[in-house]
Amino acid sequence: MGLGEPYGVNPVIFGSIYVGAVPFFWLAIAWLVHNLRNKKAIAGPVLMMSGCAVSAYVYLIVVGQNVPLWVYAFIVAIIAYALYVTWKKVKAKREEVLNEEGV
Repeated sequence: MGLGEPYGVNPVIFGSIYVGAVPFFWLAIAWLVHNLRNKKAIAGPVLMMSGCAVSAYVYLIVVGQNVPLWVYAFIVAIIAYALYVTWKKVKAKREEVLNEEGV
């Protein structure tokens, strides 16, 4: 619990945001699949997935004080990886839906 104190970050809030975003991330995946099957826009679900993936780190950036530069570099790397994984999931779900339709 003392790790976040020098930086003004509450670990309980960070962890709650991190864990709390998981159900919304999966909801966004279900929404994405629904939209792909119904040939609707996927921007909303993709933005929701991305937002869920980075929400805890946004909290750290907003409230953190005197956070070392390497932490920001690490956050950028995590966000880049989360966006990459989200892109791969979207692409896989899209191909799955297309294969189901026989396209």
